[in-house]
Amino acid sequence: MIPYDIDEALHVLRASDPRMASLITRVGAFELILTREWSPFQALVRSVIFQQISTHAGKAIQGRLFDRFDGPPEPAALLETPHGTLRSVGLSKTKENTIRSLAASAKDGTLPDRTRIQTMEDEEIIEALTVHRGIGIWTVQMLLIFNLGRPDVWPVNDLGIRRGYKIAYELEELPKPSDLQSLGNDWKPFRSVASWYLWRANDL
Repeated sequence: MIPYDIDEALHVLRASDPRMASLITRVGAFELILTREWSPFQALVRSVIFQQISTHAGKAIQGRLFDRFDGPPEPAALLETPHGTLRSVGLSKTKENTIRSLAASAKDGTLPDRTRIQTMEDEEIIEALTVHRGIGIWTVQMLLIFNLGRPDVWPVNDLGIRRGYKIAYELEELPKPSDLQSLGNDWKPFRSVASWYLWRANDL
């Protein structure tokens, strides 16, 4: 269940400008799938997998990793695997180290669990999680959108967002993240929904 009013979000976005209204019509129904049954640790693992690689490659690596653990890994089970195991599914050494570090933090309680993270504001979550090695703002933003279902996340550094905006608004060049920051203001407080439609613009 999406924890915000989709009809209201679509009304706000359609009213923002004709280009976004057209994109919504072309893409169709909003079909964001949340991973709310996953812990924040498991959602971060998925975000780390997808860092700096294509969606196709990310899905393949995620599938191999989850198969090894019969689903999203638990911190203790992951820490029990020998070093190098995660690399055998296609992860880089850096990503394996990041995931192991997250697992250790989840196990000792320094990584917020589901109950605690639900009480935190978006910026609090970003601040708390980006102190961990290998976790940047984009990685946390993916958790906010796809796991926690936060409605107003705007990942301006995401290449898919930049490409989608270029397509939807028929630009000659990719917009800069700094330009997108202000361009998304008209979509508040539903920039997560706008982001989903911009991602889908790449599929058109």
